[in-house]
Order: sequence, then structure tokens, then C-alpha cells
Amino acid sequence: MRILITGAAGFIGSGLATRLIETTDGADILGIDSLNDYYDPMIKEYRLGQIGAAAAAHPSSSWEFVKGNIADKELVDGIFKRFRPEIVVNLAAQAGVRYSITNPDAYIESNIVGFYNILEACRHSYDGGSTGVKHLVYASSSSVYGSNQKVPYSTDDRVDNPVSLYAATKKSNELMAHAYSKLYDIPSTGLRFFTVYGPAGRPDMAYFGFTDKLLRGQTIDIFNYGNCRRDFTYIDDIVEGIIRVINKAPQRSTGEDGLPVPPYAVYNIGNSSPENLLDFVRTLQEELVSAGVLPEDFDFEAHTRLVPMQPGDVPVTYADTSALERDFGFRPSTPLRQGLARFAQWYKQFYM
Repeated sequence: MRILITGAAGFIGSGLATRLIETTDGADILGIDSLNDYYDPMIKEYRLGQIGAAAAAHPSSSWEFVKGNIADKELVDGIFKRFRPEIVVNLAAQAGVRYSITNPDAYIESNIVGFYNILEACRHSYDGGSTGVKHLVYASSSSVYGSNQKVPYSTDDRVDNPVSLYAATKKSNELMAHAYSKLYDIPSTGLRFFTVYGPAGRPDMAYFGFTDKLLRGQTIDIFNYGNCRRDFTYIDDIVEGIIRVINKAPQRSTGEDGLPVPPYAVYNIGNSSPENLLDFVRTLQEELVSAGVLPEDFDFEAHTRLVPMQPGDVPVTYADTSALERDFGFRPSTPLRQGLARFAQWYKQFYM
């Protein structure tokens, strides 16, 4: 099986590549990542090192890394022609809701132009009667639900009220994938991730930034006065969900008009258990103390500040994963405290 993973040095991409190498005999995996400096590239190099170590320990699978940007159409086309992927997992994207408010160009380049290049390469993988890409799996986001009032969020809900450019680009990805599935019969599955966390995560995520600030004795801001609720999803659950989806592409079929019925699907991947942000931060602090990152007498209350909601944020995220359970027999289930304990242990090992 030849698998292309974009964003391979990212949090989810590296976890996926490592797991596939460790569990899939004969897998040929090519990863691409720009290694940009949106956050500290050192952690991206660390993740690549983890993938390399897994590949060295499992020689039945192969691993190749290409440094590059999926917005570079020539590069993407060249990789597809040379590697001829059977499975494409597009995880490369400019992430972050707040960053999109001040740096919109990065989102158009990566999330729109880059994804278009992937779709076009998938389309042309069938040229000349080739078997081509059997399944395109791509990252969407819980952010597409925007200001929806109904919870839990279902993939049957309308999602046409984005509150950030980031969310708008992710919804655009779903629409573009649907069009290409219809026009070119490309099996594609979008995955709406809900607040992914865990060891070696993204430093721009709240739990990571909170840890950095608390360790330096700084005050952390808790938005919406602590009344936000988030469906935190542990990284291993996300990776397991992706692997299950990879192996079951939407079925191709022909409609009454003689044209392809889009082999297209979208699923939520979330823990289905939203946590109050203030409770989340308290649990994080307790696990940081337990891991020895913070001292036992750390004054938590003195280092927190309740502040209003920020532009682009939403008060709650909550995943309805019934479709994922129905089609793949899986739902994320890692308890928050267990996941934060693993993060705290990793943080101490990596930074202290």
C-alpha cells in the first residue's frame, strides 16, 4: 500500500505515519511538509525523528520525507507521478482560528490552493486508465459548525455560518472534495477533528500555551470567563479513527443520470464529552504538578484571569460520533485526565 501523508511533520500527520509504519507490513509511506515556522520547527524535527525511529525498527515498511509546500503545484504533481499513491491523507493546512484573523494569506495558500493541487493530482492519477488514488482522506475541523446553537454537532447539520476564515477554508475543502468526487469519481472522506491534544502537540494550542506560561510564572487568560466547553480528543484516538477510515473508502456507484454518485463522506472525530474550560485547566495543573513540571505548592488561582470571549471563538464544541460508530465500530474514549497526564510526562521529558 502506497500512502501519501501531507503535513507529515505535524501533530496528527506524524502520529499517523508512525502508527502505520509500526502496524502495517509492506506499507510504503511518503510524507511531505513545509516545516514552516508558524510554531517552533524544533518540535516538527522531533516528530520526524520519531517517524524515522519507527521506520528503522520496522524495515518491512518504507518511509520517505519530502520538504515542500503543497501550494507548489509542480512539486505535488511530481510526487504523484513518481510515487503513485493509492491512499492520500491530506493533513497539511494552516491551522489556528485567531491567526487567521491577522494572517489570512497563509490560509488561502495552504488550505485552498494547496488542497486544490491535491485534488487535481488525485484527478489526474487516473489518466491513461491508471488505477489511481483509491481513497482521499482529508482534515476538516469542528470549526465548520461556527455559531450553530444545536449540540451535539452532527454532520447532518447545516454548516454555512463560519465565524473565522479558518473555518471557511475547511468548509470550502469539503465542498471542493464533493465536487471532485462527483465530477471525477474520486472516493473522498472528510474528518472533522475536535480539539486534538496530547504529547508532542501543537504549541499554539491552549493546553500547551498554558503550560508554557504557568512554568514561567505568567498569568493565563481563560476566555468567556471559563464558560467555554470543548470536546477534547486525544491524539491516539484521532489516529485510530483515521486508520479505520483509510481502509474503508466510500463506494463508487452510478446514478439514474448515468453519472457517478459522489463517493463522498464526512465524519466527526471527537470525544463526545465536552469539558468546561476552567475544569480542564484545573486538571491540567494537577497533572503538571503530578509530573513534576510545576511545584506541589503552585498557586493556581494567582496565575489565572477570566476574560471575555475572543473573536472567532465559539462557546461550545460537542461531537456527535454516531455515524463514525455505525460505519467503523469506533468512538474516541481516552479520558481527559489520562491524556493530560501523558502530555505532562512528555513535556517534562522534552523541555526540562
